[in-house]
Amino acid sequence: MSEYQLEIKQVVDYPRCRIYRQFIQNLMADRSIRTNGGSGLFYYTVLCNYANFRTSYLRIDGIGYTVYPGEWICTVKELSAWFRTRFQCQAVSILDELQKRHLISYLFLDRGKVVKYKIRDWKKQNTVLDYNCPCQKDTGFFFMPVVTATELVSAGRCSEMDILLDLWMSAVYNDNQVQGSEIGPVVYFRNGTGSPLVAYSEMAARWGISKATTGRVLKKLADMDYISLMSFPGKTGSVIYLHSYLSTMFQISDVLVDKEEVAMSLKISITLPDEGEPQADSALTEHEVCVSEELSCVSKSDMDAVIRKMAQVLDAQGISCFRCPKSIYKLYPLSNACREEYIFHTLNTAARFGMSVCCGEDKPVYTFELSLSPTENDREGGCRE
Repeated sequence: MSEYQLEIKQVVDYPRCRIYRQFIQNLMADRSIRTNGGSGLFYYTVLCNYANFRTSYLRIDGIGYTVYPGEWICTVKELSAWFRTRFQCQAVSILDELQKRHLISYLFLDRGKVVKYKIRDWKKQNTVLDYNCPCQKDTGFFFMPVVTATELVSAGRCSEMDILLDLWMSAVYNDNQVQGSEIGPVVYFRNGTGSPLVAYSEMAARWGISKATTGRVLKKLADMDYISLMSFPGKTGSVIYLHSYLSTMFQISDVLVDKEEVAMSLKISITLPDEGEPQADSALTEHEVCVSEELSCVSKSDMDAVIRKMAQVLDAQGISCFRCPKSIYKLYPLSNACREEYIFHTLNTAARFGMSVCCGEDKPVYTFELSLSPTENDREGGCRE
């Protein structure tokens, strides 16, 4: 029997985002997330969530209706409950706004008590089944064009629900065009840089809110365990990873994302402690570090600090050797290009080292590759990072 290896990705070039109906139903049931906004992304997503993907028949108040793919029929009262509006006329106003943007079309039935709406371009973005059968609204998924979501976000002031959906639809996973996506599902706003680092001012301008409100909303979503918000010092920016994304989108186990691992993936400089400065407790216990004689330009204390940074990341992933006092760490150049003479004359390039984790004097149990790059201050003879 042939064996296959499945590789899961959510690439940045894919023009559509797959949205599971159960995920939208869970968001609709979460009353702690506010929906009062003017962008319309949440409202449009709810309408898509109830749209048929095949022809079915529906009876309301004893009257039978035929519902075709991309359509749905509901009462105005139900529509108001979905949109969380106080009055039914407010729900109808939302439909008017979406119709003006050429996203839907709708009409009233049964003297204005029932609404029949249709998602435009539904057949273009979603597969339509030919046979007739009832369509469940809490299973399966539908596709939404990324460009449509972006246009809705930029149309007005976003609510908390709009922001959460925008983050979800902007997620990228395991795409070599986006840094940090190999670690976990990261939010990338497709700005062409390939870096998920984003400033609060950029997100505030995108969502039509202030920077203070942006910070409060992101902190709230992080406290509710929807996202992991990682902020870095200075003007570096912030990175956002999504929780429960892999289990929802691909039915696989979610991954644990560590800030130190993200910093390494994005090549964000780490600050080494000064000589004699006490170091905070970490996962690394007493150990022995062996540095190759060909790397005498790199001090043992600096390498010790780098190993401690790696220990925090790898220990969180279940590699417990860094807690064992019998472990020995050996650092060596990977090629002649990494020798001291080469490093001294080419400070503008990254130096690649190998690190082996040995259990006592036995053979290595783990082997890693390190890439260390000097910062601008290092090149100018400034502080060490």
